[in-house]
Amino acid sequence: MSLPYRTLNTGVEKKRKWEMPDTYVILFAVLLLAVISTYLVPSGAFERETVDGVERVIPGTYSEVDGSPAGFMDIFLALQEGMIQSAGLIFLVLFAGGAFEVVERSGAIKGGILRAVNKTRGKEFWLISVVSILFAIGGAVGVIANAVIPFVAIGVIIARAMKLDAIVAVSITFGATFAGFNVGFLNPYTVGIAQSIADIPLFSGMLLRIIAFVVIVGITIYYTWSYAKKLLNDPTKSLVGVLDEKQASEDELKAPFTVRHKWILAFVGAALLFFIYATIEFKWTINHMAAFFIVIGIVSGIIAGMNYNKVAMTFLDGCQKLVYGALIIGVARAVLIVMENAKILDTAVNALSIPLEGLSPVFAALGMFVANGVLNFLVPSGSGQAMIAMPILSPLADMVGITRQVAVQAYQFGDGFTNSIFPTSGPLMASLAVAGVPWIKWAKWMLPLLLIWIVIAVIMLSVGVLIGWGPV
Repeated sequence: MSLPYRTLNTGVEKKRKWEMPDTYVILFAVLLLAVISTYLVPSGAFERETVDGVERVIPGTYSEVDGSPAGFMDIFLALQEGMIQSAGLIFLVLFAGGAFEVVERSGAIKGGILRAVNKTRGKEFWLISVVSILFAIGGAVGVIANAVIPFVAIGVIIARAMKLDAIVAVSITFGATFAGFNVGFLNPYTVGIAQSIADIPLFSGMLLRIIAFVVIVGITIYYTWSYAKKLLNDPTKSLVGVLDEKQASEDELKAPFTVRHKWILAFVGAALLFFIYATIEFKWTINHMAAFFIVIGIVSGIIAGMNYNKVAMTFLDGCQKLVYGALIIGVARAVLIVMENAKILDTAVNALSIPLEGLSPVFAALGMFVANGVLNFLVPSGSGQAMIAMPILSPLADMVGITRQVAVQAYQFGDGFTNSIFPTSGPLMASLAVAGVPWIKWAKWMLPLLLIWIVIAVIMLSVGVLIGWGPV
């Protein structure tokens, strides 16, 4: 933490400027509000039944019950218990970070991207398309996501080579990553966690998500290309000024892409496909996936030619990078523990269901989507938001007549879309800083695309409700 600036000799301390509270600070404030609410909100509970092995709320059975408000020590005990109850999810995030760090440190990802760039040089549309698709897939499977920030610098190099601007650089890297992240058909940090909490099969409902992925990424590429084509015809149309091609070095677009790199990427792709098969055939869970990431990290390191110490330290470095995001899961869980112990969680679900009762299931699903988008302003962590939202959305979905699969996607869209424009999104602001793009300029460029994404989300959620989208 930096100390306040002090003027020399006078001893007068300048006031620090106000800054946005950290996600942990916000979550702790929410935890305190939850504790206060235990003294104000009546305790209550729904009756539940088990259907196909899943415990579901029985609508219309809410009644008040006896409950105990939270005490001072309950605040900190909830934090401890939140970490314990979320251990499987926390280690999933950590081990995934470790595995992907080994893959990234091998140079396979950078080498693959730059090889694709060199293969498509001089063909601007294909260059934008190929790079965007690679980053979108990385976002959809959780390989890149928040780790996209250093790759934005590569986007700047590519944009300079094409005589385009820094907005294109951000769009084909960060923008494409989060276009894929919006759907996250194989993302363990978002859909994986949300489905685990909702008690539906891991990575189920993938077909509809893949269709949405293709549509969203395709439109994002078209939108980026339309802007890029306008700049190629008239550079003065740029919102931030076209990059100087003379600053681009040929060496910047070179990186080795060896046989080892190809084997690493092929192995990781095959491993993720096998996991999909295992979740269906062997009923693998979050714990299996966390363990499997250890295998992915070790084997990738061996293929990369790392010795055992290098594999271990690289894996641990990757885990360390995600400690911040992983522990958010436990803190978010603490909020729910306080509400569950005081028996006010069902009261909150009942209160939320009342305004939705008069709505059709389609509008109820859209309401969940909007609510999650607003929540993401305060909790810009996909896994943390899943921990807060899904325990509420799951029983709420049962009550308003929509499937839990739809509720998961409502959360995913609400979280994913706003990451691309909310200034509370750390990866967004860091990516803009790397490229030198002012947030206002990015927001002006991004808003029309965001509105198109929202229309797609409305259509997908509506279709999901109408077809009774379940674990298919």
